[in-house]
Amino acid sequence: MPPSEITSRHNPRVKQAAALRNRRQRDERSETLVYGARESVRALECGAQVLTRFVCHGLLPNAESREAAEQLAQRSTETLAVTAEVFERIAYGDRYDGVVSVVAARQLGLADLEIRCSAPLILVVEGVEKPGNLGAILRTADAAGVDAVVIADAVIDLFNPNAIRASVATAFKPNIAAATAQETLAWLDAIDAKVLAARPDSQQVYWREELSGACAVVLGAESSGLTDLWRPPRVTPVRVPMLGVGDSLNVSVTAALLLYEARRQRS
Repeated sequence: MPPSEITSRHNPRVKQAAALRNRRQRDERSETLVYGARESVRALECGAQVLTRFVCHGLLPNAESREAAEQLAQRSTETLAVTAEVFERIAYGDRYDGVVSVVAARQLGLADLEIRCSAPLILVVEGVEKPGNLGAILRTADAAGVDAVVIADAVIDLFNPNAIRASVATAFKPNIAAATAQETLAWLDAIDAKVLAARPDSQQVYWREELSGACAVVLGAESSGLTDLWRPPRVTPVRVPMLGVGDSLNVSVTAALLLYEARRQRS
Protein backbone atom coordinates (compact mmCIF):
# COMPACT_ATOMS: atom_id res chain seq x y z
CA MET A 1 0.00 0.00 0.00
CA PRO A 2 1.43 3.44 -0.94
CA PRO A 3 2.41 5.40 2.18
CA SER A 4 0.20 8.34 1.21
CA GLU A 5 -2.93 6.24 0.57
CA ILE A 6 -6.03 7.42 2.46
CA THR A 7 -7.63 4.50 4.29
CA SER A 8 -10.36 6.18 6.35
CA ARG A 9 -13.82 6.98 4.97
CA HIS A 10 -13.97 9.75 7.58
CA ASN A 11 -10.90 11.60 6.31
CA PRO A 12 -11.80 15.33 6.09
CA ARG A 13 -10.75 15.56 2.44
CA VAL A 14 -12.89 12.58 1.56
CA LYS A 15 -15.90 14.02 3.41
CA GLN A 16 -15.46 17.38 1.65
CA ALA A 17 -15.42 15.68 -1.74
CA ALA A 18 -18.40 13.44 -0.97
CA ALA A 19 -20.40 16.52 0.09
CA LEU A 20 -20.30 17.73 -3.51
CA ARG A 21 -22.99 15.21 -4.34
CA ASN A 22 -25.30 17.82 -2.82
CA ARG A 23 -26.33 20.71 -5.09
CA ARG A 24 -26.19 23.25 -2.30
CA GLN A 25 -22.56 22.35 -1.64
CA ARG A 26 -21.77 22.58 -5.35
CA ASP A 27 -23.38 26.00 -5.57
CA GLU A 28 -21.71 27.34 -2.42
CA ARG A 29 -18.23 26.12 -3.32
CA SER A 30 -18.43 26.47 -7.13
CA GLU A 31 -16.98 22.97 -7.37
CA THR A 32 -18.26 19.62 -8.57
CA LEU A 33 -17.25 16.00 -9.02
CA VAL A 34 -16.18 14.39 -12.29
CA TYR A 35 -16.12 10.60 -12.43
CA GLY A 36 -13.62 8.74 -14.58
CA ALA A 37 -10.11 9.45 -15.83
CA ARG A 38 -11.21 10.05 -19.41
CA GLU A 39 -13.94 12.48 -18.33
CA SER A 40 -11.49 14.33 -16.06
CA VAL A 41 -9.03 14.76 -18.93
CA ARG A 42 -11.88 15.99 -21.13
CA ALA A 43 -12.81 18.58 -18.51
CA LEU A 44 -9.23 19.84 -18.63
CA GLU A 45 -9.36 20.00 -22.42
CA CYS A 46 -12.52 22.10 -22.15
CA GLY A 47 -10.69 24.61 -19.97
CA ALA A 48 -11.83 23.49 -16.52
CA GLN A 49 -9.48 23.49 -13.54
CA VAL A 50 -9.04 20.12 -11.85
CA LEU A 51 -8.35 20.95 -8.19
CA THR A 52 -7.90 17.48 -6.69
CA ARG A 53 -8.11 13.96 -8.03
CA PHE A 54 -8.78 10.89 -5.94
CA VAL A 55 -7.45 7.69 -7.49
CA CYS A 56 -7.82 4.03 -6.58
CA HIS A 57 -5.30 2.23 -8.77
CA GLY A 58 -6.93 -1.14 -8.17
CA LEU A 59 -10.18 0.07 -9.73
CA LEU A 60 -8.73 1.48 -12.97
CA PRO A 61 -10.49 -0.80 -15.47
CA ASN A 62 -8.08 -0.91 -18.41
CA ALA A 63 -4.90 0.43 -20.00
CA GLU A 64 -6.75 3.38 -21.53
CA SER A 65 -7.97 4.48 -18.10
CA ARG A 66 -4.51 4.06 -16.61
CA GLU A 67 -3.02 6.19 -19.38
CA ALA A 68 -5.68 8.88 -18.88
CA ALA A 69 -5.04 8.79 -15.13
CA GLU A 70 -1.34 9.35 -15.80
CA GLN A 71 -2.11 12.34 -18.03
CA LEU A 72 -4.33 13.72 -15.31
CA ALA A 73 -1.63 13.30 -12.67
CA GLN A 74 0.66 15.54 -14.71
CA ARG A 75 -1.95 18.30 -15.01
CA SER A 76 -3.78 18.22 -11.66
CA THR A 77 -3.06 20.45 -8.69
CA GLU A 78 -3.19 17.55 -6.23
CA THR A 79 -3.46 13.75 -6.35
CA LEU A 80 -4.68 11.65 -3.42
CA ALA A 81 -4.54 7.85 -3.50
CA VAL A 82 -7.39 6.07 -1.71
CA THR A 83 -8.47 2.51 -0.95
CA ALA A 84 -11.45 0.93 -2.72
CA GLU A 85 -13.59 1.36 0.40
CA VAL A 86 -12.79 5.07 0.59
CA PHE A 87 -13.36 5.48 -3.14
CA GLU A 88 -16.89 4.11 -2.72
CA ARG A 89 -17.62 6.94 -0.26
CA ILE A 90 -16.89 9.52 -2.96
CA ALA A 91 -18.23 7.65 -5.98
CA TYR A 92 -21.63 8.56 -7.42
CA GLY A 93 -23.81 5.62 -8.43
CA ASP A 94 -22.51 2.13 -9.04
CA ARG A 95 -19.96 2.69 -11.80
CA TYR A 96 -16.43 2.90 -10.45
CA ASP A 97 -13.68 3.93 -12.86
CA GLY A 98 -10.95 4.44 -10.30
CA VAL A 99 -10.75 8.24 -10.59
CA VAL A 100 -12.90 11.00 -9.13
CA SER A 101 -11.84 14.62 -9.62
CA VAL A 102 -12.89 17.76 -7.79
CA VAL A 103 -13.24 20.39 -10.50
CA ALA A 104 -13.92 24.13 -10.37
CA ALA A 105 -17.41 24.81 -11.72
CA ARG A 106 -18.14 28.39 -12.77
CA GLN A 107 -21.54 28.95 -14.35
CA LEU A 108 -21.43 31.40 -17.28
CA GLY A 109 -24.08 33.95 -18.21
CA LEU A 110 -25.20 35.28 -21.58
CA ALA A 111 -22.69 38.14 -21.38
CA ASP A 112 -19.88 35.58 -21.24
CA LEU A 113 -20.79 33.97 -24.56
CA GLU A 114 -18.63 34.90 -27.53
CA ILE A 115 -20.38 34.48 -30.88
CA ARG A 116 -17.65 34.64 -33.49
CA CYS A 117 -19.53 33.87 -36.70
CA SER A 118 -22.25 35.65 -38.67
CA ALA A 119 -24.61 32.66 -38.78
CA PRO A 120 -24.36 30.94 -35.40
CA LEU A 121 -26.19 27.74 -34.55
CA ILE A 122 -27.55 27.99 -31.01
CA LEU A 123 -29.30 25.47 -28.80
CA VAL A 124 -31.68 26.57 -26.04
CA VAL A 125 -32.85 24.03 -23.46
CA GLU A 126 -35.74 25.14 -21.24
CA GLY A 127 -36.60 23.37 -18.01
CA VAL A 128 -35.08 19.95 -18.72
CA GLU A 129 -35.56 17.88 -15.58
CA LYS A 130 -33.29 14.84 -15.89
CA PRO A 131 -29.50 15.10 -15.52
CA GLY A 132 -28.92 12.25 -17.96
CA ASN A 133 -30.98 13.97 -20.65
CA LEU A 134 -29.23 17.29 -20.12
CA GLY A 135 -25.85 15.61 -20.40
CA ALA A 136 -26.86 13.72 -23.56
CA ILE A 137 -28.09 16.98 -25.10
CA LEU A 138 -24.79 18.71 -24.34
CA ARG A 139 -22.85 15.80 -25.84
CA THR A 140 -25.01 16.05 -28.98
CA ALA A 141 -24.53 19.81 -29.18
CA ASP A 142 -20.78 19.38 -28.99
CA ALA A 143 -20.81 16.73 -31.72
CA ALA A 144 -22.93 18.93 -33.99
CA GLY A 145 -20.58 21.89 -33.57
CA VAL A 146 -23.11 24.18 -31.93
CA ASP A 147 -21.77 27.70 -31.33
CA ALA A 148 -23.58 28.26 -28.03
CA VAL A 149 -25.90 26.46 -25.62
CA VAL A 150 -28.23 28.30 -23.25
CA ILE A 151 -29.89 26.51 -20.35
CA ALA A 152 -33.05 28.53 -19.72
CA ASP A 153 -34.95 28.42 -16.43
CA ALA A 154 -32.82 25.54 -15.24
CA VAL A 155 -34.45 22.88 -13.07
CA ILE A 156 -31.23 20.94 -12.52
CA ASP A 157 -27.76 22.40 -12.30
CA LEU A 158 -25.36 22.07 -15.20
CA PHE A 159 -22.70 20.62 -12.92
CA ASN A 160 -24.76 17.75 -11.55
CA PRO A 161 -22.29 14.83 -11.64
CA ASN A 162 -24.73 12.66 -13.60
CA ALA A 163 -25.17 15.40 -16.21
CA ILE A 164 -21.40 15.75 -16.48
CA ARG A 165 -20.96 12.02 -16.94
CA ALA A 166 -23.69 11.82 -19.61
CA SER A 167 -22.09 14.77 -21.41
CA VAL A 168 -18.66 13.07 -21.28
CA ALA A 169 -17.52 16.30 -19.55
CA THR A 170 -18.45 18.54 -22.50
CA ALA A 171 -20.54 20.38 -19.87
CA PHE A 172 -17.34 22.32 -19.10
CA LYS A 173 -17.10 23.89 -22.57
CA PRO A 174 -16.95 27.70 -22.38
CA ASN A 175 -19.89 28.16 -24.77
CA ILE A 176 -22.59 27.05 -22.31
CA ALA A 177 -24.53 29.67 -20.33
CA ALA A 178 -27.54 29.84 -18.03
CA ALA A 179 -30.27 32.50 -18.04
CA THR A 180 -34.00 32.96 -17.65
CA ALA A 181 -36.17 32.18 -20.65
CA GLN A 182 -37.11 35.87 -20.98
CA GLU A 183 -33.46 36.91 -20.96
CA THR A 184 -32.66 34.24 -23.51
CA LEU A 185 -35.33 35.34 -25.97
CA ALA A 186 -34.22 38.97 -25.62
CA TRP A 187 -30.62 37.90 -26.31
CA LEU A 188 -31.71 35.99 -29.41
CA ASP A 189 -33.55 39.12 -30.58
CA ALA A 190 -30.39 41.16 -30.06
CA ILE A 191 -28.33 38.87 -32.30
CA ASP A 192 -31.19 38.61 -34.84
CA ALA A 193 -31.43 34.83 -34.70
CA LYS A 194 -34.30 32.88 -36.18
CA VAL A 195 -35.94 30.88 -33.39
CA LEU A 196 -37.40 27.42 -33.94
CA ALA A 197 -39.28 25.67 -31.15
CA ALA A 198 -39.81 21.91 -31.17
CA ARG A 199 -43.54 21.36 -30.61
CA PRO A 200 -45.49 18.17 -31.35
CA ASP A 201 -48.61 20.16 -32.36
CA SER A 202 -46.83 22.12 -35.11
CA GLN A 203 -47.91 21.65 -38.73
CA GLN A 204 -44.40 22.29 -40.08
CA VAL A 205 -41.84 19.48 -40.21
CA TYR A 206 -38.37 20.62 -39.19
CA TRP A 207 -36.49 19.89 -42.42
CA ARG A 208 -38.66 22.31 -44.42
CA GLU A 209 -37.37 25.30 -42.48
CA GLU A 210 -34.37 27.35 -43.58
CA LEU A 211 -31.66 26.68 -41.00
CA SER A 212 -28.53 27.89 -42.75
CA GLY A 213 -28.58 31.39 -41.25
CA ALA A 214 -28.31 32.51 -37.64
CA CYS A 215 -30.80 30.33 -35.79
CA ALA A 216 -31.66 28.88 -32.42
CA VAL A 217 -33.27 25.51 -31.77
CA VAL A 218 -35.37 25.51 -28.59
CA LEU A 219 -36.28 22.34 -26.69
CA GLY A 220 -38.50 21.98 -23.65
CA ALA A 221 -38.95 19.81 -20.58
CA GLU A 222 -39.56 16.09 -20.94
CA SER A 223 -42.99 16.13 -19.28
CA SER A 224 -44.48 19.53 -20.09
CA GLY A 225 -42.63 20.75 -23.18
CA LEU A 226 -42.00 24.43 -23.81
CA THR A 227 -43.69 27.32 -22.03
CA ASP A 228 -45.91 29.75 -23.92
CA LEU A 229 -43.06 32.24 -24.24
CA TRP A 230 -41.88 30.23 -27.25
CA ARG A 231 -44.89 30.91 -29.48
CA PRO A 232 -45.49 32.71 -32.80
CA PRO A 233 -45.05 35.26 -34.19
CA ARG A 234 -41.51 35.60 -32.84
CA VAL A 235 -40.94 31.86 -32.68
CA THR A 236 -41.48 29.31 -35.46
CA PRO A 237 -42.83 25.96 -34.20
CA VAL A 238 -41.60 22.79 -35.92
CA ARG A 239 -42.22 19.12 -35.32
CA VAL A 240 -40.55 15.77 -35.78
CA PRO A 241 -42.99 13.40 -37.55
CA MET A 242 -44.14 10.57 -35.29
CA LEU A 243 -45.24 7.62 -37.43
CA GLY A 244 -45.75 4.97 -34.75
CA VAL A 245 -47.88 4.74 -31.63
CA GLY A 246 -45.58 6.93 -29.53
CA ASP A 247 -46.20 10.67 -29.42
CA SER A 248 -42.70 11.94 -28.67
CA LEU A 249 -38.98 11.24 -28.80
CA ASN A 250 -36.42 11.58 -26.05
CA VAL A 251 -35.43 15.24 -25.96
CA SER A 252 -31.78 14.42 -26.74
CA VAL A 253 -32.86 12.56 -29.90
CA THR A 254 -34.94 15.55 -30.99
CA ALA A 255 -31.90 17.75 -30.40
CA ALA A 256 -29.78 15.51 -32.63
CA LEU A 257 -32.30 15.55 -35.48
CA LEU A 258 -32.73 19.32 -35.55
CA LEU A 259 -29.09 20.22 -35.00
CA TYR A 260 -27.78 17.85 -37.64
CA GLU A 261 -30.38 19.09 -40.13
CA ALA A 262 -29.07 22.61 -39.51
CA ARG A 263 -25.53 21.32 -39.95
CA ARG A 264 -26.51 19.52 -43.19
CA GLN A 265 -27.97 22.71 -44.63
CA ARG A 266 -24.72 24.53 -43.86
CA SER A 267 -22.46 21.95 -45.51
